[in-house]
Amino acid sequence: MFCVILITNIGGIKMGKKIIIESDDNGTIKKVERNIYKDNHYKLVNNRFVEWLIYMVGYAIVLITVSFFFKSFTINMNNYGLYALLASIIIYILNQTIKPVITWMTLPITILSWGLLYPITNVIILYLTSFILGSNNFHISNIFAAFFIAIFISLLNILMEGLVLKPITRNVR
Repeated sequence: MFCVILITNIGGIKMGKKIIIESDDNGTIKKVERNIYKDNHYKLVNNRFVEWLIYMVGYAIVLITVSFFFKSFTINMNNYGLYALLASIIIYILNQTIKPVITWMTLPITILSWGLLYPITNVIILYLTSFILGSNNFHISNIFAAFFIAIFISLLNILMEGLVLKPITRNVR
């Protein structure tokens, strides 16, 4: 049996590997690798549920921001944060379950329009969310405004994820 311990420093994180090389009586060589040292305290969020919850709060902030910019998109003012959080959770669930089916059904229209009508799937998701939460709590009053609202939400989600959420949830280097 032969044992090698390697300790490396990658981006300020010390990583150690213990490599054990064993041979049988037949002369076949086995290689077994195990991590023996890894700093997990560099990761700000270690729990997947907490990471998901951070994303939902970030998307709720995006919905609140969009409701300030567009008068045809309203969230109930009594419990503003609660309905924005519920809407972001519902949108997440709909994006994971129904959006692939809607995208598949609207694929011919999307191809014929060279992708310009792809936000229609997001408009459908927004209207389904309005239907689930009730029009008093989450309301979009105009279909044409909903098209631009869906595009604006997508752009803000990209910015929020890239500039805020990813740096919080990934490993700090």
